[in-house]
Amino acid sequence: MALTSGLGGQLSIDLGALARNWRALDRVSAGALTAAVVKADAYGMGITMASKALHAAGARFFFVATPDEGMAVRAAVPDAHIFVLNGLYPGAANLYIRQNLMPVISSVAMLEEWLAKCVERNEAYPSAFHFDTGMNRLGFRLNEASVVRQQIETLGYAPQMVMSHLACADTPNHEKNRTQLALFSSVLNQFPGIPASLANSAGLMSGRDYHFQMVRPGIALYGGRAVSGRKNPMAAVATLHVPILQVVEARTGETVGYGATFSLSRNSRLAIIAHGYGDGFLRSLSGTNMRPGGKVVIRGKVCPVIGRISMDTSIVDITELGSDLPSPGEGAEVLGNLIGADDQADAAGTIGYEILTSLKQGRYNRSYVGDGNLPG
Repeated sequence: MALTSGLGGQLSIDLGALARNWRALDRVSAGALTAAVVKADAYGMGITMASKALHAAGARFFFVATPDEGMAVRAAVPDAHIFVLNGLYPGAANLYIRQNLMPVISSVAMLEEWLAKCVERNEAYPSAFHFDTGMNRLGFRLNEASVVRQQIETLGYAPQMVMSHLACADTPNHEKNRTQLALFSSVLNQFPGIPASLANSAGLMSGRDYHFQMVRPGIALYGGRAVSGRKNPMAAVATLHVPILQVVEARTGETVGYGATFSLSRNSRLAIIAHGYGDGFLRSLSGTNMRPGGKVVIRGKVCPVIGRISMDTSIVDITELGSDLPSPGEGAEVLGNLIGADDQADAAGTIGYEILTSLKQGRYNRSYVGDGNLPG
């Protein structure tokens, strides 16, 4: 692939694939509402365009991490129902009310501040309640359920939803999933008639016991692998090409990159690509003689990254291309049909989430294809 001169990396987001992924998950969730998690700039895809495409596909409920993200969704999709997962930031209740954002309340202090604002304005502003069933992250403690119930009963307040989050959903047979399901069900007994939500992408795929009234897919929407050990059924959304800057020849015994961590065992041809950790290409994708690193596709062939990844560049061994050498300005595919986010994640010892969300820091020219039935 030849890249347009001077434009650098090309990140293409397939909104049609994003919409198809949401619809596929919506079919699996059946009787439950299917929300869309669009935090972290829609996992690096761009929160504005992703939210519009997901709304066009049928999503009406959106989850973000912060109020700023909520405001971005509100601007893109005026009629969206938006939950803020990080809860109510202290002193920010008026902002949530103005923007029609629903905090996911996770502590007694948050609850008291939100209820005080409701009393002050004589309005039951909507929110969700989050209970910690085994992550020791955000959420009311289980022994606070009765206290929470008493506080809201005193004021006649009811949350829009009660939710929790699975710690091990990516491993469907993990015993903690059933434990959390049981604990969550015990919490729901304290809030009869209130809609519930437990399942993320992996929970959605693990069985209807986890669906309740709403599911909250995130990574699967963007083509990432949600469940370990299974073939990923989701369509890739992101494709990334970066330019080749130079092709050089190096000889046996010479070293490659900072720290001289890779020594060549043969005469080699190397492609220097304009893609480094400053663009979100994780340094842990560096290749050494002891450990393989990431890979990119050049001229249709998968080629290994060797040596340490630098801030702005990486080095790729293209010796196996033989005489079919690329030219400067030609594209190297970092994400696409042959190399996906999860492939790079496996090489880096991380997860596809980190690979995708790292895209937002890249120096790319972002384009969108396949509108996902966007209006207008």
